[in-house]
Amino acid sequence: MDIYEALYTTRAMRRMKPDPIPHDAQARILDAAIRAPNVGEQWRFILVDDPQLISQLAPLYVRAWEGIFDQMAVSLADLLKAPNEIGRITRSGDHLARHFGEVPLLLLAFDRTRDGSGAYLAVWSAMLAARAEGIGSTLTGAMQAVAGEVMEILGVPKDEGWNLHGVVPMGYPTGRWGVAPRTPVHEVAARNSWDGALGFTVPQPLWPGAPSVHRA
Repeated sequence: MDIYEALYTTRAMRRMKPDPIPHDAQARILDAAIRAPNVGEQWRFILVDDPQLISQLAPLYVRAWEGIFDQMAVSLADLLKAPNEIGRITRSGDHLARHFGEVPLLLLAFDRTRDGSGAYLAVWSAMLAARAEGIGSTLTGAMQAVAGEVMEILGVPKDEGWNLHGVVPMGYPTGRWGVAPRTPVHEVAARNSWDGALGFTVPQPLWPGAPSVHRA
């Protein structure tokens, strides 16, 4: 797969089929992940495909998901009915929460840094590699709120400095790949200062098709 196709079409996929993911695909995903830029390799990855383990993690995820809205003092029920983009994203996230126990594969990333700087680049590489395999994924940090319980279930050694920095559900998606709509780059980027003119505009995605960069 062309690298730009992977970069442009690796969307957050939260609706997944329960079909198992072959070990050879999992191997390619993890092997790509550990090639990410890193200092010290203070990381550890756990793949979870045991249905019994996933069934133990699923209620923790639901609790963590609902806890996000409790902390924000926002009604999850109201957001689920909202007709706007926030409502759509909330419905997608809620679908994952309610079907978490059916996800065929979880990738959990641990490292010994507090900010996750070691793990997150590897996680993104894993998600890109999964895209090349036709496998959907989404990165969620919700389970950090229940990290202690997650680590207990998975037998993570205590008092060794490990931190949970991401849970990535993976599965063959029910939806289609596509380029996610985004605010154009010239509206969210600058040059040399916060308000500096970027020097070009990009009104349309540069992949696929011919570049459409406009000099300012």
